[in-house]
Amino acid sequence: MQRLEIRRPEDLGLALSEARRTAGLTQAQLAQVSGVERTYLAKLEAGLSTLLLDRSLRLLRRLGARLVVELPVDPVDGLIGDER
Repeated sequence: MQRLEIRRPEDLGLALSEARRTAGLTQAQLAQVSGVERTYLAKLEAGLSTLLLDRSLRLLRRLGARLVVELPVDPVDGLIGDER
């Protein structure tokens, strides 16, 4: 698994984009099965942020916490619809 530390909204966007591509999905496909708008997903992947996300990441850093995303290296079977 690839590990990415999430320090900024751009890091989260990169992780989301990489995970989606590894799963072999387009933005439209992931948006549809996740119940979000494709345009919202595109904004997240581009690293555009919300105030809530910015503040949450800043608070975690101030507390010495690290947010790490583990990305699969290969596509995961049964990923769609499985909200682990």
